[in-house]
Amino acid sequence: MGLQQVRPHAEMGEVWPRDGRIRLVGRIHGVPADGTWQLLLTRRARAGQTLRYDADVKGDRFESELPVADLTASDPAPVEEWDIHLTDGEVELRAGRHLDDVRGKKKIFVYPEQRTGDLRVRPYYTIKDNLSLECRTGGSA
Repeated sequence: MGLQQVRPHAEMGEVWPRDGRIRLVGRIHGVPADGTWQLLLTRRARAGQTLRYDADVKGDRFESELPVADLTASDPAPVEEWDIHLTDGEVELRAGRHLDDVRGKKKIFVYPEQRTGDLRVRPYYTIKDNLSLECRTGGSA
């Protein structure tokens, strides 16, 4: 099985969910890393609802973090999903992990959840090995 051509994306290296924050570290893959970049979260259920956070970029390496309390919605569904991108205002790069030989990360990488009020937040990999956030309201799963 040969290595496929990988589209430009934000290649995740580290995901640190703790202390009420989620810290993300990775590399910009496939496009120049010039300019000012931001972490962009898009709420799947409400496509127009986004959150933005500054990203520190040095060379092609980026680092950003977000407080999980920001994911508390005024109109929450029992389960919400937020997709993660990195953007410079012109290009949006989906956050994911594609440059390794591990497929099916959804079942392999399991991150701890954090609580903020009635909300439980957990990073997870999708079936396409992209990184998203899952938010659940209510008691334990």
